[in-house]
Amino acid sequence: MSFLEARNMTGGYGGADILNGCTISVDRGEIAVIVGPNGAGKSTAMKAVFGMLQLRTGSVRLAGTDITRLSPQDRVHRGMAFVPQTSNVFVTMTVQENLEMGAFLRRDDISGTMERVFALFPVLRDKRQQPAGELSGGQRQQVAIGRALMTEPVLLMLDEPTAGVSPMVMDDLFARMIEIRREGIAILMAEQNARQALGIADTGYVLVTGENRYTDTGAALLADPDVRRAFLGG
Repeated sequence: MSFLEARNMTGGYGGADILNGCTISVDRGEIAVIVGPNGAGKSTAMKAVFGMLQLRTGSVRLAGTDITRLSPQDRVHRGMAFVPQTSNVFVTMTVQENLEMGAFLRRDDISGTMERVFALFPVLRDKRQQPAGELSGGQRQQVAIGRALMTEPVLLMLDEPTAGVSPMVMDDLFARMIEIRREGIAILMAEQNARQALGIADTGYVLVTGENRYTDTGAALLADPDVRRAFLGG
C-alpha cells in the first residue's frame, strides 16, 4: 500500500460528479503528477484528497489510516499541506511573516525549518522583510511553497504551481520539487505543463472527465505515442 491512497473517488459540486472513480496514490520520497486537458478534474482531485470536497463514493487513506471524513484542518494536523493555485500568500505580510504563519500549529523552535526554506529558495532570504504582494509571480509561489514546508509536512500538495510563470521559473520550481522529494516528503501535484511535469514524476496520472485514462511512470507516459499524440502535442 502506498503512503497516500485515494481510491475510486467520485464526487463533484451540487448534483454533478466531476470525479468518476478516480484513483491517485503516492509514496514517501516520490512525486506523483496529475495531468490532463482543461476540465479533466485535476484540481477537483486535489481538493478531494485534501478534504475540500465531500466524496459520494471512494476513500482516502494516509499512512494506512482512513481520513476520508476528516476536515482539511484535521488533515493538516496529520501532515498534509496544500498550496492552492491562486490567493496562496498573505499579500500585506512580509515574506518572513508568511513563513511564520505556516508554522502556526507548531510549538517547537521553527528557526531550523525556516533556514531550510531559505536554503531552498535563497531569494526569499534577501526579501524576507518585503511584503509578499510586491514579489513576482514566481517568488510568490516560492513563498507559498515555503509556508507549506514550515508545517513540516509528510505530504506536500501543489495545485498548478507553475501557472502563469516563465519557462525559466518553471524549470527552477521543478528542480526545487526534486530537492524536496530527497527529504522523503511525498509530493502530489496537478500540472498544466504536462510534458515538463511528467519529466520529474515517479508516477503520472492522465485524467479525462474525472477518470484515470492512463497511469504509469512519468518516463513511460512521455514515451507512450498515444499519450504524446493526445495530450502532449505529438
